[in-house]
Amino acid sequence: MHVCCPLVLWAALRQSADLHSLIYTYSALSKPVDLPGIHEFTAMGLLDDRPIDYYDSETKVKVPKQPWMKERLKQDYWDKGTQSRRNVHVLQWMHGCEGDVQPDGSLKFVNGMDMYNYDGDDFLSFDDANGVWIASVEAALPTKRKWDGVQVLKEYTQGYLESECVKWLKEFMECRQQQLKEVRDNKAQRQSQELSSLITKNGFTITKVANQNKQNRALERIET
Repeated sequence: MHVCCPLVLWAALRQSADLHSLIYTYSALSKPVDLPGIHEFTAMGLLDDRPIDYYDSETKVKVPKQPWMKERLKQDYWDKGTQSRRNVHVLQWMHGCEGDVQPDGSLKFVNGMDMYNYDGDDFLSFDDANGVWIASVEAALPTKRKWDGVQVLKEYTQGYLESECVKWLKEFMECRQQQLKEVRDNKAQRQSQELSSLITKNGFTITKVANQNKQNRALERIET
């Protein structure tokens, strides 16, 4: 089975430093293969192209891939994520969103991605701007026609991409930023403590030397 990587194309579309993305990718094999690191099913979340969580059919547990994900998200998040991964049965499914940071700090939805691939080839994708499904191959046309006729599916997909996904993207960005801030603050605090300790130590040494010099001069005067 060949698996393509549209994530490279997705990343190349970002042109602004204020654009951020949250993408989930799911891959499944039609039959098991005896190769190390290759699983029947894998799922991975990426924030700005960096892995933040991971699940595979061997461990059967959704786990964090960043320290701040483990520290700042409750256990309930991981339990629900593990259960949802066990219920997915697709060859390859990717969905996510891209947001632009506004001057007031809010995150504005830019575009979304919801696509299905089969054996590494594009199969079906959602056109969020027009609210329709796009068939990449003739075999996907029946599914496209059926899904286009399901209004609730269209509303759910648009709602997730434009709202729910953006909400999680912003939350993950804030968790990451808070973690980085704490690391910087802790580093600055350690440096301040080291500097204070150094000043105190040197100050004590200088005072001790000065006092010793005074004592030596006093002894010299007595002897003379």
